[in-house]
Formats: sequence, C-alpha cells, structure tokens
Amino acid sequence: MTAAAGARVLDRGLAPERYARGWHCAGLADTFRDGRPHAIETFGAKLVVWQPAGADPDTFGVLDGYCRHMGGDLTQGQVKGDEVACPFHDWRWGADGRCKQIPYARRVPLRARTQRYETVVRNGQLLFWHDPEGSAADHDLLPPELPGVGTDAYTEWFWETVEIEGSHCRELIDNVVDMAHFYYVHFAFPTSFRNVFEGTRATQFMESKGRPDKAADAGGYSDVDMVLRSEATYYGPAYMINWLEVDYKGFVTEVILINCHLPTGPDSFTLQYGITVKKPEGLDDKTTQYIAKRYAEMFGSGFLQDVHIWQNKAPVQNPLLCEEDGPVYQLRRWYEQFYVDVADIAPDMVARFEFEVDTTKANEFWHEEVAENLRRREAEGVAG
Repeated sequence: MTAAAGARVLDRGLAPERYARGWHCAGLADTFRDGRPHAIETFGAKLVVWQPAGADPDTFGVLDGYCRHMGGDLTQGQVKGDEVACPFHDWRWGADGRCKQIPYARRVPLRARTQRYETVVRNGQLLFWHDPEGSAADHDLLPPELPGVGTDAYTEWFWETVEIEGSHCRELIDNVVDMAHFYYVHFAFPTSFRNVFEGTRATQFMESKGRPDKAADAGGYSDVDMVLRSEATYYGPAYMINWLEVDYKGFVTEVILINCHLPTGPDSFTLQYGITVKKPEGLDDKTTQYIAKRYAEMFGSGFLQDVHIWQNKAPVQNPLLCEEDGPVYQLRRWYEQFYVDVADIAPDMVARFEFEVDTTKANEFWHEEVAENLRRREAEGVAG
C-alpha cells in the first residue's frame, strides 16, 4: 500500500535479536525451596531452577534446562543432594554448571559443562544475571534491599504472574514516561509528573487522584477518594521498585509494588508484580492483610488495563509525539544500553536526564471532560 502524500509512515521495526543484559527476577524465592526442579521460560529457552539440599537458604542453582548429554529435560528430573539429575540417564549437574556425577560411568568428561546463571536473593525474590557477552554478574547493578520488608513491619508479598503475547517488553518500559495514559487507561488525574534517567536507573515521580466520573470498581486508580504519591525506579532493564503513599480519605498507607518481567520471545514476556504493605500502627494483622489484598487487586487491575492495550496495539519505532507525551525517545535511548555490548554503550545512554511534564493544559481539558460526563450522567438519571 502506498502512503498518501505527506502522511507519516508508521515504522513497526523489528524486535531486538538479543535479550537484555542485567538482573532478572525468577519470582519469589520461596517458590523454589521445595526440593524440586522448576522450569522457567525465558530468553527463548527453558531454564531449570532448584535449591541444593545442603545449601544455605539463599543459594540456588539456575542452569540451561536441557542436559548436555543427550538433551533430557532437567526440569522433569529430580534434586539429588546438591545436584539436579537428568531423568534420561541420571547425569547430575551442580549449580556451578559442571556435571558432578554419572552413576554408571567411571569418570565425568572434562568438558561436561552447561550454561549457568549467577543468582542473588533480594527482597524475598530470586534474581539471576543474564548477559549475551557472558560477563560475570555485576552486583553493583542490583536493586536495593528494602528496609523492613520480610519482617513483621510489612505484610507478606502478594505475587501475581501474567503471560503477555504479541508485545515486546519495551511496551512495558514505555509507561515510565507516559503521563497521559494514566487518565485514559487507568482513570486517574496525574497532577504532577517528572522523569529522571541516570546510569542504569530510570525513575518516574508522579502524583495523581481518581476520576469522579468513573466508578471505584472501574479498575486502575479510579477511586475519587484516593490520592497517590508515587516514585517508581527501574534498576536495570527488568526490575522496578515503586514506592507508593496512598491517601484514602485521610488514611495514609505505605505500599511497595515490584514490577518485573522475563522476556520469553521476541514479542512475548512474563509480567510479574508483587505488593507488600507497611503495617499501620494500631491495626491488627487481619485488617492489614485485607488492605494489602485490596491494593494488590487494584494495581493488578491496572496492569490488566495495560495488557489489553499492548495486545491490541502496533509496535511503533517512530512515535509521533507532542510535548506533553514526555521523553519517549530519551527513555528508549536509555533502555538501549542493555541491548548492546558494554563497549558500545554511548554516553547519551547513561547521562543524567531530567524532564517534567507540564500537566496544566491536560488537567484543564480533563476536568472539563469529567464535569461534562457527570452532567450528562445526572441528566440521564433525571430523564430516566
């Protein structure tokens, strides 16, 4: 089809041929502490995760999921002592990637090694390092420990997983700078919105309140009685910590949201998100757990609103932007650092960059639109 004269061509582009360098989250560490091998689909492949029987609680093995002997699926094998044993011929692999024992053989071949991934437990989650260049894990790039999380000061994690098909994970990253979608997709007024990118971190600062023309159960952040103050930082390509202060009718709650993903293919990823809530003074555990569960449902519904958009939109490499759309191209340039060799990281990918969106015009229009929606609703109610 030939484009009309003067029409802007939508460049769908191609998905990157490699997966991002950095720390990735396998899920809650407790998931893998049951003495069995577990499968994780990521990087276009399958990994096996297990905890060696004699290891300390934060030591795990993560290997390529297929035995280097004759391709047996290690995730269908067994944990035998410290090793994961292949169900095909019982070759036993250690967390260091070396074959430790072949029960029917006198010796193990010297080249009996497989792909391994270094691991760390952070904030109750199992993280592992991936780098196409094969570098050692960079512990300086780990997300921070969250003070108090994992103690009686906070609730347990409410953790959810959603499989996303038909979208590259950059669609998720784009949300860091997307002020306007909070109104149209999540039903909130973003009253303040600012970004800071520097090094391997990208941060969004936002304040918002719910829309009165949307029911409280409309999903997202629609509750008119709720005010959010949010600071959300990506630590590397795939792990975000979102500190939230939620003011509901004057009752303030401190919430921590983890948003992370595992790329599974060129146009698919596994979205994971978890909620923990700082226990307010004077409330019993049952009430606090209820509050945490409600916030988990609220933010979960927000992610599902995004998912619906991602699964129906086209990828766009050359988005046509207005000033209030924020620094989309700068964010994508920041994100590109994780998809090139370390030697090819350009200064503008990691230099400090700040941008604040002026929300004045947007809120003037949005408040008029909401007021009209309310007037129309009232008129229709009277007429009915």
